Amino acid sequence: MSAPSLIVPAGGRFMRRLSSSEASKENMSLGPTVVVPPKHLMAPSSANEVAASIEVARHELEDSAAPSTPSTPPETLVTDKYAYAFDIDGVLIRGGKPIPEAIEAMKVLNGANQYGIKVPYIFVTNGGGKTEQERCVQLSQQLQIEVSPGQFICGHTPMREMAERYNTVLVVGGEGEKCRQVAEGYGFKDVVTPGDIIKDNQDTTPFRKLTEEEYRHSRARNFGETEIEAIFVFADSRDWASDQQIILDLLMSKNGRLGTRSETFEEGPPVFFSHNDVVWSASHDLTRIGMGALRVSLEAMFKAVTGKDLKTTAFGKPQIGTFQFATRLLQQWRKDTHSIDSPPDTVYFVGDTPESDIRGTNEFDNCAENNWYSILVRTGVFQEGTKPRFTPRATVDNVLEAVKHGMEREYKKALKASFIDVDGVQGSAIEE
Repeated sequence: MSAPSLIVPAGGRFMRRLSSSEASKENMSLGPTVVVPPKHLMAPSSANEVAASIEVARHELEDSAAPSTPSTPPETLVTDKYAYAFDIDGVLIRGGKPIPEAIEAMKVLNGANQYGIKVPYIFVTNGGGKTEQERCVQLSQQLQIEVSPGQFICGHTPMREMAERYNTVLVVGGEGEKCRQVAEGYGFKDVVTPGDIIKDNQDTTPFRKLTEEEYRHSRARNFGETEIEAIFVFADSRDWASDQQIILDLLMSKNGRLGTRSETFEEGPPVFFSHNDVVWSASHDLTRIGMGALRVSLEAMFKAVTGKDLKTTAFGKPQIGTFQFATRLLQQWRKDTHSIDSPPDTVYFVGDTPESDIRGTNEFDNCAENNWYSILVRTGVFQEGTKPRFTPRATVDNVLEAVKHGMEREYKKALKASFIDVDGVQGSAIEE
């Protein structure tokens, strides 16, 4: 059930008392007001009226004391005015464990708040290497809520839209065969892994040998007759040296055929990265290098070997395309789950990395039809005492404070946007 606006709870501190003779449009426009009738309309009732009232009250008390079926609690309303989008690592999870305030933050969004509302939300992470379904199961267990693939974006999720463009592709990164399974689930027709290439020619990577399990799962084929049309780095590489060697071989090949060398070094397949985070927040006290560092390293090595610049493409945050994809996902999720067929006025994006989360949110806010409001937390990549390269709209200690900040901001906006006059209640927009 959706609510047309944020509910503004009534309270004594917001109420004024006026006699009917004092009531005017000017007085009543100042806020919630109780108008007290003239005294002649408040005269005591007659004895018969009092007796009748006492009898009615007695029957009501007797009825309330009798056992009855428990009433159904009122349904919590869902606001259609705003929504949240969350990064995961460093915001909700760190080192595979939930950040202490994360579970409480989810409870607040799901209705355990003073406003009596639920707030829709989605998750937008640069991480990947698993299917969205698997990530959702894992996140559900960690946060003690139900997370649906319909509200979840991995760094490689937008890559599914490229499945029809390329036939044979190399997929790099992740654990075991998981990234191959993800790519095939997206509709890619012929998916190759580095393990397949090493199985065909073990001399490809002099310092890496496949384990028995890797050899068993890798698929045999003749790569001398195979043209690889694109390279997708779906998740962080588990072996930089061998993965980069294979990628470089393809980049310097003729039309993606291993064992060949291009004379121009301009005939190799394109390379796509699921995100560009150079560092990320793990269980270690200090940040760890990520896929963005692999991208920088690969481009530097290509330059050193060929003398030419390598052009690569990154998905994920802060790319505008990822935020556009998130917008479509959020609108579909609100429609399917809450029957809200319109975009929210404001999306609060909560992240820990200024270079991706905050930068992407701020830049998308400049071109989006609605407002995207960036909130930086201190539980991940961002370190207290440093000045973020990209400035957030708000900086808070943790994700729970981020949720409270947005909800309080919306509550204040609702108070300012509503006023009372003698003709009824009217609303006005607030410009920030």
